Amino acid sequence: MPRIVVLHDVEDIGNWLKHKAERADAIAKMGATDVVDHVALDGSKTVAITANSDDVDAVVAATASPGPELMDAMHRHGVVPPVKIFVEK
Repeated sequence: MPRIVVLHDVEDIGNWLKHKAERADAIAKMGATDVVDHVALDGSKTVAITANSDDVDAVVAATASPGPELMDAMHRHGVVPPVKIFVEK
């Protein structure tokens, strides 16, 4: 199962961290496990999420064209597009 990294900026780090459990649940619905949040040490508003994914294509598709539920969650979490996804090779 490859490891993925989801990278994007957020409006507010504290708000984004507050939604950690909801985010992990949303990513799990895409087939990902072992979700871990990361914040940049440089004080920027760049964040990363790492997870194991048995269906990388599903994660890419969901983030490229988010449905209403995911869009609402991204808005609540303060996600600033674009969302970049990296996969372990």
